[in-house]
Amino acid sequence: MPDEQLTVAELSESGLLARIFPRLDHRPGILLGPGDDAAIVSAPDGRTVISIDTQVQDQDFRLEWTNGYRTTGYDVGWKAAAQNLSDINAMGATATSMVVSLTLPPETPVSWVEDLADGLTAGIRELGAVDCSVAGGDLGRGREISVTVAVLGTLSGGRAVLRSGARPGDVLALAGTVGRAAAGLALLESEADVHSLKPEQRVLLDVQCRPQPPLSAGPLARAAGATAMLDISDGLIRDGARLAHASRAVLDLDPRELKHLAESLAPASDLLGMDPLAWVLGGGEDHSLLATFPPGIQLPAGFTAIGSVQALGTNESPGVKIAGQAAGTGGWDHFAD
Repeated sequence: MPDEQLTVAELSESGLLARIFPRLDHRPGILLGPGDDAAIVSAPDGRTVISIDTQVQDQDFRLEWTNGYRTTGYDVGWKAAAQNLSDINAMGATATSMVVSLTLPPETPVSWVEDLADGLTAGIRELGAVDCSVAGGDLGRGREISVTVAVLGTLSGGRAVLRSGARPGDVLALAGTVGRAAAGLALLESEADVHSLKPEQRVLLDVQCRPQPPLSAGPLARAAGATAMLDISDGLIRDGARLAHASRAVLDLDPRELKHLAESLAPASDLLGMDPLAWVLGGGEDHSLLATFPPGIQLPAGFTAIGSVQALGTNESPGVKIAGQAAGTGGWDHFAD
């Protein structure tokens, strides 16, 4: 039977693992990799930063969209790497190892799983996580594909940058993009022929399928004295509100910077007749960084000032404003209708 027709049900678990393992490279920090009951990884700092995230078929990705676009295993593997590496980045840390758990329906093509392993490895490498590799994981059977990744990281002797450290007067800054992944999602959900998209539209779709978190920015922000930081995975307003609540402060966004961010989304908004500012404020999955810095310091490379941190007023709750006016709500909620 040709490999492209072979399903996971037609291989043993060990047979499938034998196809996955060669696609995963191993860095020096992995003292014992796949093959035993557990992996062994080094922790030279004496502390370990850890995060975990899951992608579930038809909740976080679709194998096929209504306009005919097919999500590849490579896309899912890349995104699994990107979203988890971004969480480590947001602490000012660098990733050192991953473990991966796959739940697969029996009819899943083996080639799709191989592509996932390739995408995972490529995402780690091409996004710049040079010290990270997959240490091991688990395989299981289920009704839909589920990919869970736990990633470990190190602070290399430095401090962690938390959400709770923003202070009144701090500069609010962004590294990376916002709204681009949301614009890509809108293109996937539209009736637009994705195969005839212009390059400037296609790149937005690519950000949704293969995010580009700025992995060098987290450690740079920590070294520059960032007071607070987080990964923007659920939208600028929703994640900004999380930072504001943790810091007991108000984030005030500059409408001029928001307009500039929205203008870059015109290739998709003009095609679909949608408001690009809604993507900027509410769109997630770019996996960029929102950070605060003491006033007067030079922002590290890759960061752009987009607002400021303000003290809470009398009877005022923490949250996000735009030019002094409440920004409202928005963003992704896993349990919302």
